[in-house]
Amino acid sequence: MDALKKGFSIAKEGVVAAAEKTKAGVEEAAAKTKEGVMYVGTKTKEGVATSVNTVAQKTTDQANLMSDTAVAGANQVSEKAVEGLESVVASAGLVKSGELKHEEQPPADAGQ
Repeated sequence: MDALKKGFSIAKEGVVAAAEKTKAGVEEAAAKTKEGVMYVGTKTKEGVATSVNTVAQKTTDQANLMSDTAVAGANQVSEKAVEGLESVVASAGLVKSGELKHEEQPPADAGQ
């Protein structure tokens, strides 16, 4: 009988030891899973932020390009309008064509 009790006691200790190791293994696995999920979340967040910043920068670049083009177009239109007015004034005889002088203005983005 003592042999049976001793055998069951040893078996019980084995089951307890296995349960403790299983518990420790599950806790470690849960910690690693949490760490992995947090890492993926952080990388996803960084990726989204980078994408948003890239889109914002490209939008800003395009807006600047559009405004530069609009300013250049407006300058050309106003230059042609002035030339047309000078032509009308000269042909009407209000001013002699030699009296008209063109003042060169620097381009709008020359100071940048």
